[in-house]
Amino acid sequence: MEVVSEFRSWDELIPDALGLIFRNLSLLEKLTVIPRVCKSWAKAVAGPYCWQEIDIEDWSNRCQPHQLDPMLRLLITRSSGSLRKLSVSNLQTHSIFTFLAQNAGSLQSLRVPRSNMGESIVEDIAGRLCMISFLDVSYCVNMSAYALEIIGKNCKLMQGLCRNMHPVDTSGKPPQDDEALAIASTMPKLKHLEMAYHLISSEGVLRILSACPNLEFLDLRGCWGVKLDNMFLKQNFPKLKVLGPLVLGYYEREGWDDCSDFSDTSEYLSWEFVAGDVGDYDDESESYDDMWDDEGRLEELELRFYEGIDDARMYWPPSP
Repeated sequence: MEVVSEFRSWDELIPDALGLIFRNLSLLEKLTVIPRVCKSWAKAVAGPYCWQEIDIEDWSNRCQPHQLDPMLRLLITRSSGSLRKLSVSNLQTHSIFTFLAQNAGSLQSLRVPRSNMGESIVEDIAGRLCMISFLDVSYCVNMSAYALEIIGKNCKLMQGLCRNMHPVDTSGKPPQDDEALAIASTMPKLKHLEMAYHLISSEGVLRILSACPNLEFLDLRGCWGVKLDNMFLKQNFPKLKVLGPLVLGYYEREGWDDCSDFSDTSEYLSWEFVAGDVGDYDDESESYDDMWDDEGRLEELELRFYEGIDDARMYWPPSP
């Protein structure tokens, strides 16, 4: 008589359950380790279940510039319109923003710091970002007050905005309240606002506070043109927490200096791997059986992925 186990095999789990589990893994593991475990896992990680939340910000800070757009297109395509959260930095092309907007029907949170997001791009894509409630455009030097106004008019659900600047970009410049006025006039539902090292004055801050009654957190670190009375804030905005303008310790670089130079010895995701081999398995016309029968091909992938790493064995993650 066959004994029935009370535990189900991992390869028998439904794809959405596997997707919930795989979300806790790194990008590297999801693209290189999971597809090699078994056919059902490879199929699950190629579908939308793992890609409703995409966070490749760390990787995008270190990858080669020509690798970023193809990688993002691959992952967004896998989400199949179910993308809810996206974190990526250093986007530079109009075409990648257009592609992102075309697949943003479910997008609620968008982090694109250090990106080339100017007025023309914002004009083209803002209308398709209407579901966004959180936006991070920190260190986007081409972002303007007009662009923020367009975003505010189209993104009526906006509750969180990060518009931090690097002190190098604002040092020695006089206060300017144009962006503050754009925020105050178009984003009344804000609860969270970050404007560290921004060119803003006390008047600009007060305009925001009067126009955004639900504001709970305001980051003004390094905004040296702002002088606020603590007693006034406590009496008129008792639920508001203000950080700054005084900066305690040192400026949190958030890896800024690490982004300037690419290191050949860093652990990064080789686009040779993704564009060639992972992309091939997205095509439903090819069988997953072919993937598992071709051991030589898998060995080639492993070697190419770790090319340039001094001791690749140290970085190979354990099998799930």
